[in-house]
Amino acid sequence: MSHCIRLLSIAAKFSLLVFLLSAVFLCSSLSDRNPEFALTKTEESDLKEEKGKESVTEDDADAEDLEVFYPTNRWQTVHPGQAIPAGLHVRLNLQTGEKEAKLPDNTNEKSDMKDQKKRKRLDKVDIDSNSFTSQELKEALAKLKENEKTKSTMEVKANLEDVRKRFRPIEELKAEFEQLNMRIETDYEIMVKLINKFNSSDSTLDEKIAALYDLEYYVHQVDNAKDFLSLGGLQLMIDGLNSTEAVMKEHAAFVLGAALSSNPKVQIEAIEGGALQKLLVILATEQPLTVKKKALFALSSMLRHFPYAQQQFLKLGGLQVLRNLFKEKGMEALYVRVVTLLYDLIMEKMLLEGAQNNEDQMEEKVQQYSQVKLVPAVVEQDWCAIVSNLLALPEHDTREKVLKTVSVLMTFCKDRYRGDQRLNITLSMLRSEYEELAAEEQREGDKDGYFKELLGSINTIIQELR
Repeated sequence: MSHCIRLLSIAAKFSLLVFLLSAVFLCSSLSDRNPEFALTKTEESDLKEEKGKESVTEDDADAEDLEVFYPTNRWQTVHPGQAIPAGLHVRLNLQTGEKEAKLPDNTNEKSDMKDQKKRKRLDKVDIDSNSFTSQELKEALAKLKENEKTKSTMEVKANLEDVRKRFRPIEELKAEFEQLNMRIETDYEIMVKLINKFNSSDSTLDEKIAALYDLEYYVHQVDNAKDFLSLGGLQLMIDGLNSTEAVMKEHAAFVLGAALSSNPKVQIEAIEGGALQKLLVILATEQPLTVKKKALFALSSMLRHFPYAQQQFLKLGGLQVLRNLFKEKGMEALYVRVVTLLYDLIMEKMLLEGAQNNEDQMEEKVQQYSQVKLVPAVVEQDWCAIVSNLLALPEHDTREKVLKTVSVLMTFCKDRYRGDQRLNITLSMLRSEYEELAAEEQREGDKDGYFKELLGSINTIIQELR
């Protein structure tokens, strides 16, 4: 019995010895494995997956579940959960969003580092320990933006340089013009020279007339007319109306009329300077037709849209002065101009009174026009007959203007026109003439022609006189 117990004890010790030897052999074999394929601790950034997926770490997975990545000399995709051996090159593919790895090249790491930095491929970026850090990438991006900014600045400078080559600065052109005695002058400077030439005692009559001719061109502009006034030119023109030379009166009145046109400031200064009286004197006295024509032009420019001047015109007997022109021989060219002036003045007042506007300024103007008793004076001086008699003139343009004036005067002259047998005969003849002309227009395809319009005006007047 004791012998058996001893045998069992020996067998147990032997088994324990075999187990220990097996354990030692196993440890030795594990320690002799190639360390290249030993598992390394995966960086936290390497284990992040695409947005929306959970991160996998060694703490969350068992070591037996981790798949080992076997690298080659080519780039391979590293799948989530794979353990990456140490010493590999790792990069992030920006096109696919996947992480890739491969064995390191045999070339020198420093030269490989330089080659990688020289690459200009933007689709892939190495993120291993030998590649760029995040700070280096930020600096490179900042440098790239700076290069783009510098490039843009250089392009702008190049464009400016191109413009400088193609166009010359105004200062340089002015300098060259001055050398050629061709300095660019303003309208103001030109008017100063012309006024000085006209006012100079050394200038001949022809030189003064030439100066007036040029001045008329410049003073048509409103701003130039105001400058002309400030330079004293307006008063020189008013004084020129007293000249003993007819040609001087003619051109002085011409410049005066150009400066007065639609320019209230100049109109006020002119009437205060006595221009109205001097113009009426020229029209009332014996003067060449050319002089009276320019004087009538200046008078019309002064009266239009200026009720105060119209009122003074009536007080000074201006309407009678114009009526007397129809009694002078050789003044037929002025007839239509006078009738047109009367038509404009009457319509000007009628349109203003018919306008519905409660503004203070408009009410003040209506009050000013109410003091202009033009129509009563026209009726009193029998302008009704003077105007209607002009329908006998042969020119169509003249008849058109006369017909408009007769239509305006119809309200005030209806009784006078109904008893005028001569007018009735003239209207009947004109209707027959323009019926034929209007029919011819229509045959030619002009349904709303000029003669049809005149025929309509004649028919309207005849209808009102019945």
